[in-house]
Amino acid sequence: MNLAERIDLMIEVGKYLQSDHEDWQIVKQKAFEKNRWFIPEFINLSVKNIVTEFLQKDKLERWTRSYYLDDNITPKNVGIVMAGNIPLVGFHDFLSVFIAGHKQTIKLSSKDDVLLKHITDTLFEWQPSLHNSISFADMLKGCDAYIATGSNNTARYFDYYFGRFPNIIRRNRTSVAILTGNETADELESLADDVHLYFGLGCRNVTKIYVPAEYDFVPLLNAFKKYAYFSDHTKYRNNYDYNLALLIMNNVYYMTNESILLVENEQLFSPISQLNYSFYTDINQLQQRLENDGNIQCIVGDNIVFGKAQQPSLFSYSDGIDTMQFLLSL
Repeated sequence: MNLAERIDLMIEVGKYLQSDHEDWQIVKQKAFEKNRWFIPEFINLSVKNIVTEFLQKDKLERWTRSYYLDDNITPKNVGIVMAGNIPLVGFHDFLSVFIAGHKQTIKLSSKDDVLLKHITDTLFEWQPSLHNSISFADMLKGCDAYIATGSNNTARYFDYYFGRFPNIIRRNRTSVAILTGNETADELESLADDVHLYFGLGCRNVTKIYVPAEYDFVPLLNAFKKYAYFSDHTKYRNNYDYNLALLIMNNVYYMTNESILLVENEQLFSPISQLNYSFYTDINQLQQRLENDGNIQCIVGDNIVFGKAQQPSLFSYSDGIDTMQFLLSL
């Protein structure tokens, strides 16, 4: 397939993902039943963002025009280790390899091994020849290059096994927000999305906020009540109760609206159901320090508009590493 045909096929995928096709609805339900963090609301949101931001003809053409994509490329086999923290989190890697014209062997996370598998099975029905280009494996061996996403711990193993091959190895990252105290009610409600969507499990979720001295947290906690229904989600509630108990036992000051815990803590990463905060005095120094921190994926309120953290574009490469340029350099 040439580039134009690959783009057209992805546009058809987008139409399918937006459809009410019975098979697709069954698969989404199956994904939820297998992983209760993948509630239907968040599966549909992830799919909507993929279709809106990735699988539009004008956006795909603008993206590909930014590179030299040669239809005479010699296909390499790219091994992809996908994460499973949010639904279809590895779709951008899948799309990049497909559009670049390479083959791919995918190791899916056991937490998210339903949705993408169905999408590729659908592609095989439409284009049987793609069986030669897309495959799945429990162990990745014999690939020409690797893209692996995991924790800081798994990254050490990725370095060991894949280090002698061209690779992109991603580690733990999270996102933060900078508040001035002048945010509108709408902006605070949008920040609630950045914090809560996907239960805060994504690297683009805000897990730490920076606020000025004497900041009034009441409007923020009220805005966060948008997600009060999280209290009815068993897995989330278990995390909330556990973290609340730890704070009480350790006599740590906290604030809560009964569904999220706000704790003054210097750590960027916070556990599920908790949002860390710190006070700042010089916003310019803070911005400079955060922009140079390799643990941060997004800075909401600075380079990302409130509410847009979980709406990455085709150019929003994880860890700031241009995946398409990497693939074209093979």
